[in-house]
Amino acid sequence: MLNQQTLNRAASFSGIGLHSGSRVNMTLLPAPANSGVRFRRVDLEGKPEIEARIENVSETNRSTSLAKGNIKIHTVEHVLAALAGYGIDNAIIELDANEPPIADGSAREFCRVIQAAGMVPLPEKREPYTVTEPLELEMGETLMTLFPDAGFKITCTSADKNGRFTQYYSTEVTPKTWETDLAHARTFCFFEEIEFLIRNGLIKGGSLENAVVIRDDAVLTTEPLRYPDEFVRHKMLDIVGDLSLLGRPICGHLIAVKPSHAGNCEFVRQIAAQILKPLRAAQTFAPPPAQAPPLPEAELVAQTGAMNTEEVMKLLPHRYPMLMVDRILKIEGNQIVGLKNVTSNEGFFQGHFPGHPIMPGVLQLEAIAQVAGILLLKTIQAAKQVAYFMSAEDVKWRKPVLPGDTLIIEVELTKVRGKIGKAKGVCKVGGDTVSEAAVTFMLREG
Repeated sequence: MLNQQTLNRAASFSGIGLHSGSRVNMTLLPAPANSGVRFRRVDLEGKPEIEARIENVSETNRSTSLAKGNIKIHTVEHVLAALAGYGIDNAIIELDANEPPIADGSAREFCRVIQAAGMVPLPEKREPYTVTEPLELEMGETLMTLFPDAGFKITCTSADKNGRFTQYYSTEVTPKTWETDLAHARTFCFFEEIEFLIRNGLIKGGSLENAVVIRDDAVLTTEPLRYPDEFVRHKMLDIVGDLSLLGRPICGHLIAVKPSHAGNCEFVRQIAAQILKPLRAAQTFAPPPAQAPPLPEAELVAQTGAMNTEEVMKLLPHRYPMLMVDRILKIEGNQIVGLKNVTSNEGFFQGHFPGHPIMPGVLQLEAIAQVAGILLLKTIQAAKQVAYFMSAEDVKWRKPVLPGDTLIIEVELTKVRGKIGKAKGVCKVGGDTVSEAAVTFMLREG
């Protein structure tokens, strides 16, 4: 399929939510080209939406959850896998709760909903990511390697920590093989895990109707296993759903050993960083655009309110490796612009991540807070005060920040009450927004 696809019409399904145990109504809707897949919470005021993108992943403990501000959607991988398996690029998933129905623990019911809705091609071309060189991830027991391939193929080995029920399966993932070989595989858990899950309120809607339970060497289920190797096939189902968070199909052969949602999502982040490398290189060597040439450094420093590193360090108590702003480029009223040169010598690159360094999103958030603190200190002319980071809202991480990038931190002070300030901040690289947040902080004696 060379063109993008969406649904032909709306189709609905109702069932029980795994976490809540409450009834959930879900409707799949068509969406325009290039809009991607989005979840819409129709039970909340304004019907807020969350894009099914890797930057919105908030939790990966036993399932994949998305969050945007205070809005959350849990256990998204099965419905996303159904859409991706059929090659649907654009759709809206309406929910009246914070999770899709768990159905029977597989993607079978979601496939039926999609079949009922039908699929239609769109005029716009699909742009898959074609793997050109191997990509590797080692994360705990999870090993993942992506090789070049003409189509999309998954080879997977799964087992528990004790090596029980070790299974292997490999298949080319097409709409046909997705529907016959992967979509019916149900989620599973080990008996010894159930007490923890129940105690923490994680499976109020869980039962043998929607999961297979393994106890010692016995398999507890309401029906015979749907495949002799159903467990590894469900792991592959999860991979299809999690990898769809890249926002575009993949042409490559993925070999996975003991995959997990955390590993799957981290691998998507690594793929996203790989995709951006040629673009970053082109930006590095391309001349500045004629219509908006960057100001020479001397002019930047000369702008009103500019501060060099020494002046910044007089205001902020932070020091290496936690000083996240090198200079202040300008201060105008309630707005400030800071700069951080992200060098390859940053200490955090040693562990985040070996072989594919990415600046942690929380440190971009810290940079926003530090620049906001400088603005508040200058605004109220506080002496010997320290700005303490209190909270953050509407946090979004949109693109990875790599060694060699120059991080521009733009902050607007929105509210000041006594020694408490609120601000909106955006981090940019090359003019593109890489992260943003609304932060609250307080001044106290240093």
